[in-house]
Amino acid sequence: MNRLKNKVAVVTGASKGIGAAIAKHFAAEGAKVVVNYASSKEGADKVVDEITNAGGIAIAVQGDVSQQTEVARLFEETKKAFGSLDILVNNAGVFNYEPIEYVSPETFHQQFNINVLGALLTIQGALKLFGENNGNIINISSEVSSMPLPTGSVYSASKAALDAITISLSKEFSGRNIRINSILPGIVSTEGAQSAGVIGSDAEKAFVEKTPLGRTGKPEDIAKVAVYLASEDAGWITGQTISVSGGLYGF
Repeated sequence: MNRLKNKVAVVTGASKGIGAAIAKHFAAEGAKVVVNYASSKEGADKVVDEITNAGGIAIAVQGDVSQQTEVARLFEETKKAFGSLDILVNNAGVFNYEPIEYVSPETFHQQFNINVLGALLTIQGALKLFGENNGNIINISSEVSSMPLPTGSVYSASKAALDAITISLSKEFSGRNIRINSILPGIVSTEGAQSAGVIGSDAEKAFVEKTPLGRTGKPEDIAKVAVYLASEDAGWITGQTISVSGGLYGF
């Protein structure tokens, strides 16, 4: 299929996990993809190689989304390579679960600078490259934005803020034909979840027990919905927070 044929997409935090899956699915649908990464050049290059070996088009561009100068460079490189932009996926994010007694200004700012400020900066950059009356933004949020977990107060707050941005900007973009939506994944087996010890733990079992479809998600589950939202099939959808969680209903 070619639902995204000739579209140009920037996917932040795309060197692994959900971001990598989205980048590869976009390319398979015909998009030219900018694989953004903060530190894992090896991972980003691997994603680009997989895309190009399959006949797609992609480049890797380093950039910390919480840094304005690096975000500017990300979009300069996008313009240099492809001339314009159609789709932005804000996937870059960090999480840190800790009791409130241990929350510090450093851990607070790390999560809000990347998860919230980073999205605002990349949206500003994307608006400069979107064609006249055209653009599509997909924010990767989390189910914890509305169902916070214990010790996840800061992370949940950052994702709730991202959802608020989605809804607010959908109204601010009125008349400009720019769509913006949030995807809220449930538990997904990613490198981050594995390194954090979630996958294979009692916590994962508890999540699955609350998931009617009875399994942990895969990055591909999220990527397929991102493709839909990026395509004209979703041309009448904006300002929505869409759960992609197997029906997860509580903790």
